[in-house]
Amino acid sequence: VVALISLSFGGAVGLMFLMLGCALPQYNQYWPMFVLFFYILSPIPYCIARRLVDDTDATSNACKELAIFLTTGIVVSAFGLPIVFARAELIYWGACALVLTGNTVIFATILGFFLVFGSNDDFSWQQW
Repeated sequence: VVALISLSFGGAVGLMFLMLGCALPQYNQYWPMFVLFFYILSPIPYCIARRLVDDTDATSNACKELAIFLTTGIVVSAFGLPIVFARAELIYWGACALVLTGNTVIFATILGFFLVFGSNDDFSWQQW
């Protein structure tokens, strides 16, 4: 129960930073909201690979490594997009800093979710 509450708190704090980077009166640009697509896309490759890969094999697996590579590319893109927006002067650098802080918190929350609920115990996200 504590893990679930802390994960939901982390998600709320991360989204708060993202909203602050968009909605504060001095920034007032909603371009950073495109980062939400990366939040949705980031766990998908690893979830698909976990479904396809048998965990009894202890050796490295190409499918799982490809999923980790794709997830890493999505996460790096989520950090790069606000920087590109700030360099193109679509958003201010302060908004970029708030969005990057929100990215760090959200991706730490997603990682925490997979660490807490990723094992094959009595309750698992694979049952969904």
